[in-house]
Amino acid sequence: MAHLLMVESWVGAMSRLLPRAIREGGHEFTFLTRDLHHYLRSAPEGAAHPLLGARNVLTADTNDLDTLLPYAERLHAALGFDGVLTSCDYYLPTVARIAGHLGLPGPAPEAVESACRKDATRRVLADAGLPQPRFAVCADRSEAAAAAAEIGYPLVLKPVDLCAGMFVREVADEAELQRAYRAVEDFPVNARGQRRAPVVLLEELLIGPEVSVETVTHAGSTHVIGVTDKSVGGAPAFIETGHMFPAALPAADAAAAADTAVQAVKALGLDDVVGHTEIKLTPGGPRIVEVNPRPAGNRITELIRHVTGIDVAAACVDVALGRRPDATVRDTGLRSAAIGFLVPREAGVLTGIDGGETVREADGVLELQLAEAGKDVKAAGSNNEYLGHVMAGDPDGPGARARVEGLLSALRPRVAAR
Repeated sequence: MAHLLMVESWVGAMSRLLPRAIREGGHEFTFLTRDLHHYLRSAPEGAAHPLLGARNVLTADTNDLDTLLPYAERLHAALGFDGVLTSCDYYLPTVARIAGHLGLPGPAPEAVESACRKDATRRVLADAGLPQPRFAVCADRSEAAAAAAEIGYPLVLKPVDLCAGMFVREVADEAELQRAYRAVEDFPVNARGQRRAPVVLLEELLIGPEVSVETVTHAGSTHVIGVTDKSVGGAPAFIETGHMFPAALPAADAAAAADTAVQAVKALGLDDVVGHTEIKLTPGGPRIVEVNPRPAGNRITELIRHVTGIDVAAACVDVALGRRPDATVRDTGLRSAAIGFLVPREAGVLTGIDGGETVREADGVLELQLAEAGKDVKAAGSNNEYLGHVMAGDPDGPGARARVEGLLSALRPRVAAR
């Protein structure tokens, strides 16, 4: 039995999948957080969050590395950890630093830090000559205006250190650029109390379908699990509205995307990680959007499991322990699986969602999750405002996306004005 240290977590899918994978692997974990109430609030009334089923639940300032490293060292001496992990992007660099400090398996901290900072990723990939959009890193609005004129409108503005598409915007002219820049400036501290870098990234707007390549890297070798497609809406924001695995692509396009992702992981120096690399398939070939040194979110890992039998959460546990994960494909009876998200179109208070029972009883449905009445609804500006999702599979071929889109159209949220 191995004992892992989990430092913080998202409160969504991976926060439940990782504890399950740890438990089913015959292991146990200690959970370390700066704010236990963050997880208590996220659990349904009368239920305990799976993270709180850890062998130990401890609190410390996980944002202060200077005090956290010696504290982790004392914990390691008392409890004996075999690996360190997290599902939360904001703590991936912290986990890498702890693993290195304790002499436990894990990627090089510098590699993780480069992957978790979008501006650093761009510079590393540029030095390696890998395909990506033209870009500029800007420290103020005047720099941004000058860089935008050089790159050319329309373009994309991104914070360099946020997740879930927060404040990522397509901008068509200087007025929109200034508004988007101001919105990022007005969010100086992230949701975990960490002060943000005071720079933004401007990028050429890439045209073409977007996919993600799911990988696992161990002992210097990267294995491609597969390619997932992505639908995006909510312009000028970039909101993920659905995914299908495997992507319905010509073999040459899938191979080109996979090869590009493997090169990006190598260029960043990532090892002992599960990776999720987002790529645009432009007319000029694949272009790298970003490289995430963690499993895919939005339940893509469950799409993969339904189609291939590969447990990506278990792979994440294995690489944290320095072990080669099991990436054996098994016949699950499904040839594709897809998920579609119910994206709010207006702000207010949710009074209900019609059509849920019909969708729940439909053929091929794997999951249906819907927000409850009374939820405060915001007009979606990122991937954080969904009202639910539906997941379905197709045993015959790549028909899961069409099936999900049909089911999603039967769900009708009712939103009342505040």
